[in-house]
Amino acid sequence: MKSADFRVNRGAAPLSRQDKGFTLAEVLITLALIGIVAAMTIPTLVSSYQTRAWNTSAQVFERKLEEALKTMNIQQTLAGYRSTADFVAELARHFKINKICNNTDIMSCFEDKVYWGKDELEVNVENVKTAAQLGQADWGTEAIGVQFANGTTGIIAYDPQCRENPYSNQFSGVSCIALLYDTSGFKTPNADGKDLRYLNVPELDGHKPCAVKLSDGTCFTKSVTYDALTADECKALADGGFGNDADSCERDNDFWAGAVKACGSVNNLPDVSQLHALGIELAEKNVSIEDVGLDSAREVYRFWAGYSDSGNEGYHARYCSLSLEGGPSCDHSPRANSGYNVLCVTN
Repeated sequence: MKSADFRVNRGAAPLSRQDKGFTLAEVLITLALIGIVAAMTIPTLVSSYQTRAWNTSAQVFERKLEEALKTMNIQQTLAGYRSTADFVAELARHFKINKICNNTDIMSCFEDKVYWGKDELEVNVENVKTAAQLGQADWGTEAIGVQFANGTTGIIAYDPQCRENPYSNQFSGVSCIALLYDTSGFKTPNADGKDLRYLNVPELDGHKPCAVKLSDGTCFTKSVTYDALTADECKALADGGFGNDADSCERDNDFWAGAVKACGSVNNLPDVSQLHALGIELAEKNVSIEDVGLDSAREVYRFWAGYSDSGNEGYHARYCSLSLEGGPSCDHSPRANSGYNVLCVTN
């Protein structure tokens, strides 16, 4: 049996560069490039993920809150409370609340400071005591702190003039409250438009939010929720200095008057020219519809304008349709029409 021959063939060709693999310098350069790309993209990905998480949390929270308020409306337990605390005690039967903090101890349920508007102005929460500090009229009730079972924290004020309509499938009861809430609880950043959201809060401690700022300096809030008003409620707004014409408050189911109430004054509803400017910047992609808290799944959005045509049967108002792909168009609509969005002007 012959032994194996281990002699080297000295005439064989040398190893090629491909056979040798990567050099250390090439590996280091590759790793450096990967690090640069990661440093550029990861913060954007994390920010996008956080924004989606905050938006999802806010949508889920508001849907559950609205369901609770609708249930209270059907059961006729929505109206008639003299204090916010009494209202929240009933709300807790329909939307689980872990902790309630009285007016002098709100910060046990909420952050002591938040950052408001696009410029993230620092606001001391200790000053928020009534609906007036949440941008509403003096409802005569205190604001209190709440911690919901899902981790959301909030400051809430209740309107004793709240009404209920158990026979309507459109009435949500959201207009009964002003609510500032934080989807991430005591975690940072505690900033408006991020984890900090609101319902019926035209301003916070005298500072108005600015969700979208146009090139001409006009500021809009996020889309606000509102309910239709009765003729008597509409007239009460006019008498209270909200600016709408009492003579045009002729019918119930007045959604335009509800929009006036949500913004605090007819002067805080945008006029046609301001909505027209917003529509142009939406179409040119200078701003996005998500910036005002609306879903981009739709193609056209309708917004109430701050003008009521009392000469047109006294019950019509202007509105504008804004498209993400084309220019805006404006027209008149009966004030009883539902489904219109509301943006408030903040400057």
